[in-house]
Amino acid sequence: MSTGWQRAIIVGASSGIGEALARQLAKSGCKVAIVSRREHELKRLSDSILAAGDRAAAPLWYVHDVNDTENASALLQEISHDLGGLDLLIYSAGVMPLNPDDSYDLTADLQAISVNVCGAVAWCNAAAERFAKQRGGTIVGISSVAGDRGRRGFPVYSASKAFVDTYLEGLRNRVGRLGVKVVTVKPGPVDTPLVNGLDKKKLPMLISSDEAAEIILRGCSHDGVLYVPGKWRPVMWIVRHVPSFVFKRLNV
Repeated sequence: MSTGWQRAIIVGASSGIGEALARQLAKSGCKVAIVSRREHELKRLSDSILAAGDRAAAPLWYVHDVNDTENASALLQEISHDLGGLDLLIYSAGVMPLNPDDSYDLTADLQAISVNVCGAVAWCNAAAERFAKQRGGTIVGISSVAGDRGRRGFPVYSASKAFVDTYLEGLRNRVGRLGVKVVTVKPGPVDTPLVNGLDKKKLPMLISSDEAAEIILRGCSHDGVLYVPGKWRPVMWIVRHVPSFVFKRLNV
């Protein structure tokens, strides 16, 4: 699959959707830089992509904890220099603490906000500033259908993704007039480590990370909101319009 992108950074690339995106972009001939806090996973992925052959070249890799927001902008510029430019940033890092009805874990909730919200803002802001100056580029933020309503099982995760949705919309409105695309990706359940601990048999329309990556790369040629897969769009329209007094009785 030809994507048209030449140089990409994927933040949160060591597993799940981020890893699948790295593999598919590299296979298309795109120069890829992968960013994660887990050095051994970055090495594993880099070696695996190189071994796959075809047009794929080993990606550049950088160890970085997205909680370190102060250094995100400088690292983006460093990586862009090493790649010889940049036309795509994908922010795929994310954590999802599970909160049973009788459980409140402030530490886990604050970590979700730090990774899902603060990390996304730090990296996407840096990319938006660079792309605005060069009058082109694509920013992709991996959000979730969970951001469309507040869920009893993971209220902070839902809220963090709702923040990402609104933030990316605002960013799109800011830099879209300058030739920059901003895409909000809203997957339904994807079979990644993020859903470990859940009963996967009960997850509706569960797809693999490879399937999700294929849909994302096909759909991100245009900016806007991309549901993954697309059949989630009408489903979530209905969910958003369920009255609150009904929704709060649903076990979702």
